[in-house]
Amino acid sequence: MTALIVIIVIVVVIALGVVLSYNGFVSQRNAVQNAWSDIDTELKRRYDLIPNLVSTVQGYAAHERGVFEEVAQARSVGLQAQGPAAAAAAEGPFQMALGHLFAVAENYPELKANQNFLQLQATLADTEDRIQAARQIYNANVQQFNRRVQSFPSNIIANLFHFQNAEFFHVDPAQRAVIGEAPKVDFSAITNATYGQTPGAAPAPSAPGIPPGPPVSGA
Repeated sequence: MTALIVIIVIVVVIALGVVLSYNGFVSQRNAVQNAWSDIDTELKRRYDLIPNLVSTVQGYAAHERGVFEEVAQARSVGLQAQGPAAAAAAEGPFQMALGHLFAVAENYPELKANQNFLQLQATLADTEDRIQAARQIYNANVQQFNRRVQSFPSNIIANLFHFQNAEFFHVDPAQRAVIGEAPKVDFSAITNATYGQTPGAAPAPSAPGIPPGPPVSGA
C-alpha cells in the first residue's frame, strides 16, 4: 500500500512538472510572438512612410528615376517578407536604397528645407528607433525561449510537444553600421526660418553699443 502511494505521488509530481513546463513554454512562445508583432507593426509603419517621402523628393529631382525604382523594389520586398529571417534579409537592400534616396536629397537645399520632407525625415528616424528597441526586446525573448528548448530537462518537454527554436531578428554584420544609422534630421532650416536668416548667410550685425560676440572657433 505504501509503495502504491509513493508511486502515485511520483506520478503526480511528474505530471505537475510536465504541466508547469508546458505552460511555461506556451507563455514564452506567446511572448516571442507578441514581441515580433511589435517589430512587424513598426516595419510596416516605416514602409508606409516611403511613398510620401519618395513623392516629396521626386518633386525636386524627378530625373533620379533609378533611385526611386530601387527604393520601390526594396520596399516591395520588405512588405512581402514573412518572419524574422526574411525581414532581416530585406533590411540591407532597403537601407541601402534609402541611403541613396537621402544622398539625392543632399543635392537640393530647397528640398532639405521643405517642411513636409523634414517631418517625414523626423518620423522615419523615430520609427527606426522604435524598430531597434523592439528588436532588442524580441531577441531577448527569443534567447530565453531557445535556452529552455535546448536545456535539460526542459528539452524533453520541448521535444515531446514539438517546441522548436525561434528565429532571431539579426542583420548581416556588414550592413549593421548602415542600418544602425537612422536618417539624420537637419533642423537648420527651421532655425533659420525662425530667426529670419538665410542658410549660409553671415550673422546679423550687433545692435549699437553692444560689442560683437567672440569669434567662433574654426570659422
